[in-house]
Amino acid sequence: MAERLLGALAFVLLLTFTCLGAVPASTQAQAPEYRVKAAFVYKFSDYVEWPSEAFANPNSPLVIGVVGADTLADELARIASGRTVGGRPVAVRKLRYGEPLSGLHVIFLGQSTSKQLTAALVASKGHTALTVTESADGIRLGSMINFVVESDKVRFDVALASAEASRLKISSRLLAVARNVVASPP
Repeated sequence: MAERLLGALAFVLLLTFTCLGAVPASTQAQAPEYRVKAAFVYKFSDYVEWPSEAFANPNSPLVIGVVGADTLADELARIASGRTVGGRPVAVRKLRYGEPLSGLHVIFLGQSTSKQLTAALVASKGHTALTVTESADGIRLGSMINFVVESDKVRFDVALASAEASRLKISSRLLAVARNVVASPP
């Protein structure tokens, strides 16, 4: 419990400093963008509530699929190694665009063409999976969380309607540190 609270506090502090611009550019230069995004993707799952049927059983792992971003997947696997989210172990799967997205709870869609991104977001519909993108059109195309780099800082926008359509509940604590929260469908 104490480890989870410390992790949550560290995440909130990181987000606060990032959002307020208190992280110097030199610090961000030392931590490549993919490392920051991997840490965010891992911590996002602490602030999302999935419906019970999203997991096969109470001991099922939380599965994060990373599509088209192997470097981020490797960093995410390193971060998640030996850790849990909501008492569940975390598993990271590397995928390519066009592969099935079933069995995933979080889906990170790396840089791609608009056509690939659209197809992947359409394929994720009907799954209880949090979708995270890094595209200028991510939210408009149906992503739930989209990374943006603004003034050399990684920030993110949240689309509540997309999350609610997949029966996911995003914590107000995560919404409080988002750059933008889009309440209605784009």
